[in-house]
Amino acid sequence: MHIPTESIGSLPREPMLQDAYAQHKAGNLPRAELDQLAHAATIAAIHQLESIGSDCVTDGEQLKFDGFPSYCLFGNDCVSQEMVDLLQFADGHWRGLPTLKKGPFRYSVTGDQFLKLALEHTDQPVKQAVISPSMLTFMYPRNGIVGYSRTEFIDDLVNEHRAEIRRCLELGAYKVQIDFTEARASLKIDPSGQLLRDMVDLINRALAPFNAEERQRIGIHTCPGSDLDCTHSAEIDYVDLLPTLFEVEVGNFYVAMAGEADPAHGLRVVKSLLRPDIRVFIGVIDPSSPTVESVDLVTERILQAARYIPVDQLGICDDCGFSPFADDRSTPRELALAKMKARIAGVRRAEQILHD
Repeated sequence: MHIPTESIGSLPREPMLQDAYAQHKAGNLPRAELDQLAHAATIAAIHQLESIGSDCVTDGEQLKFDGFPSYCLFGNDCVSQEMVDLLQFADGHWRGLPTLKKGPFRYSVTGDQFLKLALEHTDQPVKQAVISPSMLTFMYPRNGIVGYSRTEFIDDLVNEHRAEIRRCLELGAYKVQIDFTEARASLKIDPSGQLLRDMVDLINRALAPFNAEERQRIGIHTCPGSDLDCTHSAEIDYVDLLPTLFEVEVGNFYVAMAGEADPAHGLRVVKSLLRPDIRVFIGVIDPSSPTVESVDLVTERILQAARYIPVDQLGICDDCGFSPFADDRSTPRELALAKMKARIAGVRRAEQILHD
């Protein structure tokens, strides 16, 4: 019996890399030197993931300049320095995106570039995380752009997202994971759920050309956020989120669960939405907690999930990446690796128990 287990994406950046990003932003470090440091950090992260026994590795998101929402905008002359606030976290701080100032919109950096580097430095399967197109829709200014309509922007955005996924699959990505943290937050903005439905429709529009086999290598991640040890939407009930989320036409769903107040409730909702062609990865590690989960606790969480989800449709993951935003210093690298190692050990123990 084998239960697949995957990390979500990011590892905490070492302080030296975070300082280099800040120096580049301030105009004190050339892009070439920054890239060299980030490339070295990516290789180191991959080797660390291999060392703890990961069957599937990521690039650790070391090359995502500001973080997971805006990596594709790094160095992009289509955006301004003006920021639009999107996600408010429990301690009151905000995260956002630059504002689009002109078209046509094109990604300046793409996930397949990260993937190519990672594949050159590991023999393990590599998973690549990419940002959802729905997150990037908030870049378009409310008062519009002369000569470049919102409809034209959405068309360009869909094409960019679709092409990014296509290139990742063609390079040999084990999985391509769409980061969709704004899904849960959208229900705070619009409790009716219409905004969430529009987001899902947009993602499905981008995914429309992919065939059934390709969709088995594509997944979508939902969480209540994880930044500076805070969440942005943990109060939103999964019964309001997951039925619409599970309409995304992918083969893999990554669902944060370790940090939930009532995991059994969330698992019951997942159970009600299962269909034969999907695998659901359940989070058993809470990146916002400063405590390393014991192997016993991880095993218990996996066995609980297995009571609701057939083992042949069950996967195990962390709730979220450990540093989705590049300047987050709240979690040391060593702590993140220890928590991930506990996840892997817990999966192996649960496999034995379920086999017996």
